[in-house]
Amino acid sequence: MSSFYICTTILTELLMISMSLHVLHYSGFTKEQKIWYLLTFVSVILCSVAEFAVHCGFYNETLALPLTVLTVIQFSVAPLLGILFTGALGLKNQAKFAIVFFVINLLAETIAAPFGWVFYFNWEGYHRGDLFFIYEVFYFISLIYLLVSMAIVGKKFRHRDLYTIGMILVILIAGIIPMTFFNINITYTAIAISASLCYIYYNDLVQQDIQAELILNQEKISEMQLHMISGLANLIENRDMETGEHISRTSAYVKILAEYARKDGVYTELLDDHFISLIFTLAPMHDIGKVIIPDSILKKPGKLTKEEFEHMKKHAAAGGAVVTEVLNGITDKEYQSFASDIATYHHERWDGTGYPEHLKGEKIPLSARIMAIADVFDALVSERCYKKAMTAEEAVQVIKDEKGSHFDPKLVEVFLKHKEDFISLKK
Repeated sequence: MSSFYICTTILTELLMISMSLHVLHYSGFTKEQKIWYLLTFVSVILCSVAEFAVHCGFYNETLALPLTVLTVIQFSVAPLLGILFTGALGLKNQAKFAIVFFVINLLAETIAAPFGWVFYFNWEGYHRGDLFFIYEVFYFISLIYLLVSMAIVGKKFRHRDLYTIGMILVILIAGIIPMTFFNINITYTAIAISASLCYIYYNDLVQQDIQAELILNQEKISEMQLHMISGLANLIENRDMETGEHISRTSAYVKILAEYARKDGVYTELLDDHFISLIFTLAPMHDIGKVIIPDSILKKPGKLTKEEFEHMKKHAAAGGAVVTEVLNGITDKEYQSFASDIATYHHERWDGTGYPEHLKGEKIPLSARIMAIADVFDALVSERCYKKAMTAEEAVQVIKDEKGSHFDPKLVEVFLKHKEDFISLKK
């Protein structure tokens, strides 16, 4: 017996053992799928061991009966491999087909064995019988069944496994031809490699679809978050729904200002796509702290008293706490922190005279500094119950005059350079 045959048998056994261990420890399959995979891999092990025992070269007449029984089992199980694997691929009702096919194979082989129709043993060892084609017919039926089943499963995965079907067919043919025409028994090695490739590729397809589903779900969650944020902000800031456009405009303003700042080389180390996406999404939350302010102050048609203004100022500090509570469990910590910074600090001033913490200069979060310009500009050009609207040119002048006192001077320069874009949004 050649060392080549020994090596291929050992390779087959090790490959199937490793795949079986992977199945046992893999969490991506159901219990039913694991059973199907284990049945497939264990069956290949059984058939390969039986093939090795029959052709190992140590045959004697006393082993004729046990080797006959072993070969009957092998010839009954081998054609079953295709059906076993279709069960692992997820097709329904494969257990019924597997049982029926196995019983038919077993009956045919058991009846044929005493007469040596399919195979027989003599003093020289194993020989094929005159009706060996019976086994080959069953085997090829199983092979065709497997390929058809893979094509059916391929529809579920949008035919992404058609190349794999072709590759597996080539490997199987490469294992069958040497056995059929040259009596070189590497069929089960080819089957083992094909089963492993199917398993690995199927896992990859499953993971791709799981990932795509996760992305889709994340997009849905993000969309829900956006609607929740926008709706809540409108409800809180615009209780009478008269100034709802303030929310959408300020979001647009902060995005434009952030994008132009990056383009102009201002704070480029912070203003990446993720930052701009966050500030655009979370800008509507900037005045959510107004939930604690009574309507008598929030909608007062006139100038606030000192006491009323002090009460109004509390909305900034409250905003961070409200945002954190609202978003807790819905978004990650970075998302919460970013929203909290906008809500808490957008009334801070560059010179440190703002509120609630009198932060100064770049100690004020960049998101809040951008929000401050957008919020004030839109407030100036909008009519409120307590004031008339300024013209866009007048509002631009206010922003310019408060450069370095109220607003970040670098951001003001960006604003002034691209003021027409801001003005056009208001028109």
